[in-house]
Amino acid sequence: MRLKLPALLILAFTVLSCQFTETMVLNEDGSGSMAIEVNLNEMMAFGGAAMVDSTVVKMDTIVNMKLFLEEKRDSISKLPAKEQLKLKKLENYNIHLKMDSEASEMVYDISTNFKNVDEANDMFNGLEQASDLMPNPDSNTEIKKEEDSPELIGVNYSFKKNIFKRDAYIKDKAMHQKQVDSLKQAEAFMGGSNYTLKYTFPKKIKKTSQPGATFSADGKTMTVQKSFIEYFKNPDLLDLEVELEK
Repeated sequence: MRLKLPALLILAFTVLSCQFTETMVLNEDGSGSMAIEVNLNEMMAFGGAAMVDSTVVKMDTIVNMKLFLEEKRDSISKLPAKEQLKLKKLENYNIHLKMDSEASEMVYDISTNFKNVDEANDMFNGLEQASDLMPNPDSNTEIKKEEDSPELIGVNYSFKKNIFKRDAYIKDKAMHQKQVDSLKQAEAFMGGSNYTLKYTFPKKIKKTSQPGATFSADGKTMTVQKSFIEYFKNPDLLDLEVELEK
């Protein structure tokens, strides 16, 4: 899983907060679904619409990446093998972009189903790559080569013997520190930016390593929220171990 701030989000952070929500539904056999949502409504409410094409007033688009990549197979075939492989990994994702400048709404999310929770490890990688593939109403979307960039933060998920784990780690310490330093001036404006985990398990939760978590009435869904900037500086803040009842 790669965590890197897209240019639009960096611009948003220098002015206002935005919200990240990571949602997972896990089945007893280890399969499930996962989605990551980026909510930029506050940015839009305070003039963020000026950062997007003024001709776009309303958009509610869902892109099935498997169909999209099939449509663009001719363009993809011209890319280096490494780039083709990256795009191939997106084929099980769905991308949703909803924007309404009149209602000050902009929400972007990427979701997927998985047969094993290990497959969710590349979720942010998919989010970052897919951001360049969202449809533009004024032009035909073309597949183009990405600039190579270092992966900053990794997250490993596992679910074994009734125990679920989320373990984040810094992959490139030098580049991660450089990114943290570049955001220092914006920290005062980012107090309202949060990263939220919302996980639903197949059984009732017996105990968790996150003391600040809240739980649903049936005890199967837990929610954990941290400051985004603090999480970005120290990914261990959202490390998680959950033991389920037998």
